[in-house]
Amino acid sequence: ADELLDLDDGRWEDIHVVTGALKLFFRELPEPLVPFAHFDKFIAAIKMQDPTKRGRCVRDLVFSLPPAHHDTMKVLFRHLCRVIEYKEENRMSVQSVAIVFGPTLLRPANEEGNMAMHMVFQNQVVEHILNQYGCIFPD
Repeated sequence: ADELLDLDDGRWEDIHVVTGALKLFFRELPEPLVPFAHFDKFIAAIKMQDPTKRGRCVRDLVFSLPPAHHDTMKVLFRHLCRVIEYKEENRMSVQSVAIVFGPTLLRPANEEGNMAMHMVFQNQVVEHILNQYGCIFPD
């Protein structure tokens, strides 16, 4: 059954509870926001030396995501861009948001690999999409 949430309940006033729930929601999805089949493609794209090629490749990959994934990413990243606008107050810079969300939104199907290595690139992908939001999701 669907759980009814009372958002006026005091415990929702703690922003960490809300952000923790959001992160957990994405972490618990059977398949991440960036589908497993796209993981290596995104990592390969972010490793490209030429910034123009890298940007185009990431944009094309985002565009190629299944509609539910693409549309969810658009809404989530629009929200995260708003969070970053208030970085002076909330200390959530692009880098901080990328560190929090990178491993949650993109992860390999087989997590036995080089985790530390992956994490750097996972974060870079999220950082890139945040920085290039307007180019990647033109309205």
